[in-house]
Amino acid sequence: MPEQRAGKARTSRSTRTSAGKEHLRGAEEAAERACQSLQKLIRHRAEGVSAVSRSDDGWHIDVDVLELPRIPDTTSLLATYEVDIDEDGSLLQYRRVRRYRRGQADT
Repeated sequence: MPEQRAGKARTSRSTRTSAGKEHLRGAEEAAERACQSLQKLIRHRAEGVSAVSRSDDGWHIDVDVLELPRIPDTTSLLATYEVDIDEDGSLLQYRRVRRYRRGQADT
C-alpha cells in the first residue's frame, strides 16, 4: 500500500472574491502575469521587469523584452513594454515605449 503523505494543501497564489473571481495578491504575481500575457502575444522572451505600480483598475508593469538576439550579446536589441492588467490578471492593454541596444546607458 502506498505511503500517504500528510502536508499542507496547495494554496492558490490568488485570492477569490465573493463573486468567484481571482484577484492577484501583489506586485510579484502581477508582474509574472504581465510577462506571461505579453510573451504569448508578441512571441519574444521577457528579460525582466523594470517597474510595477498599482493603478485604479489593476496594475501597470514595465516589461523588458529581448526582441533581437545578436552576437555579441551587448548588441542585442531589447524593448520596454508598458503592460496594464486588471485585478484578476487579465491583460487590458500593452504598448512598446522604448527600443534599445543591450548595454546602452539611459541618457
